[in-house]
Amino acid sequence: MARDRKNENNGKILDVDASMTGSLCFKDPVNLRINGKFEGVLETRGTLTVSETAVVNARIIGDNIEISGHVKGEILAREQLSLIAPAVVEGTIKASKLSIGVGAKFEGNCHMLEDVLGAEDLAKYLEMDLDSIVDWADSGKVPAYKDGDEWRFERSKIDEWIASGAIK
Repeated sequence: MARDRKNENNGKILDVDASMTGSLCFKDPVNLRINGKFEGVLETRGTLTVSETAVVNARIIGDNIEISGHVKGEILAREQLSLIAPAVVEGTIKASKLSIGVGAKFEGNCHMLEDVLGAEDLAKYLEMDLDSIVDWADSGKVPAYKDGDEWRFERSKIDEWIASGAIK
């Protein structure tokens, strides 16, 4: 069951209290809180909260992610990932900023994302082929700048470009 709740500090929060399997994707910013079980792919903009009661087995992609429940899988936090006790996270983390509070547990691999990407890194980040990235940079379709002979991409500008719907 999903329902809206009002919270003075965070605005409107969409609570998911049910057991769900599949893909859940939000292209616009939303404050989403998972309280039940979720399995699959979860892609959000805004803030994703995995509460203490949640059990998640998923590939998670989000801007700001706060976890205090149990998560198993791959997590990509574009801006920040916070593990708050009694969180238990197993898997691979990719984050620009990571905070692990006292009492939270993490088992797996962690990769800190850089703020400036090369063409190969951007191709991996967008899950695209390198030739397409270079073609886009050469034609000005993607925000980029030259550093000598190499194209460079600022992660924040790429994320804004993606959020604007410029990438299809």
